[in-house]
Amino acid sequence: MKITPVTAYTALIRLSSSLQPALLLALRLYWGWSFFQTGKGKLMNLDQTTEFFTTLHIPFPSINAALAGATECFGGLLLLLGLMSRLATLPLIATMIVAYLTADIEVVKNLFNDPDKFTAADPFLFLLTAVIVLVFGPGALSFDRLIIRLRNQKSTASMTVSATEPAAA
Repeated sequence: MKITPVTAYTALIRLSSSLQPALLLALRLYWGWSFFQTGKGKLMNLDQTTEFFTTLHIPFPSINAALAGATECFGGLLLLLGLMSRLATLPLIATMIVAYLTADIEVVKNLFNDPDKFTAADPFLFLLTAVIVLVFGPGALSFDRLIIRLRNQKSTASMTVSATEPAAA
């Protein structure tokens, strides 16, 4: 078999595509756990988190501290499990945007002058991971995918039973 640029490129596509589930799993596990730990830290130290939110001039700091902590903690667990992943990323993304607009506002203001500071800021990798999971989904190695498979099997089984039952007279 002659290897042409087209067949080599096709093989590269297949190989890299086969790595997608593992990459999405690794992202979800690492950053889901990181979100969970960060949120748990906020919830376990709610007074300190509220004080910090007060210094950032976030309105209703105690409510927002609890909300941010709960979002990161429980959203992180859902992300880690790959359960309701795309839905879980929405409040996580919103929380990271608020983090940028409050704790790292100077970085945002100078995004185009100094983009390295934007990507070095604490919220960046959390935000990037949440956006990746929102766009690509949690991957094949997730509870979301398992639920879809089970639902499809149940649907296929019920269609098979319906097809074998005699028609009503």
